[in-house]
Amino acid sequence: MDFLFSILIEATTTPTPVPDDNYNSPGTIGFVITFAISALAVLLFFDMNRRVRRTRYRTEIRAKLAAEELEGLEISKPDRPEPPKKPKRSSPPEDPAQ
Repeated sequence: MDFLFSILIEATTTPTPVPDDNYNSPGTIGFVITFAISALAVLLFFDMNRRVRRTRYRTEIRAKLAAEELEGLEISKPDRPEPPKKPKRSSPPEDPAQ
């Protein structure tokens, strides 16, 4: 019986130690990288908003200037020149020899 018991003890494996499941933190380096990416994204959003606003203001100003320019513009039909006269064509003289 001791023989079977010793074989059974040898056959069973000892469980490997499980790391602590409560520690799931990326650490300081992970925090710094995540914070830097978030800060960069916020700065890009502000820059994009500024550029879009500037473009919209420029478009509005151009539209106002074009409207002011059209207000002072008089529209009149230009005098058309007379169409060219048709040239007078004469038929070639008939050859009596033919």
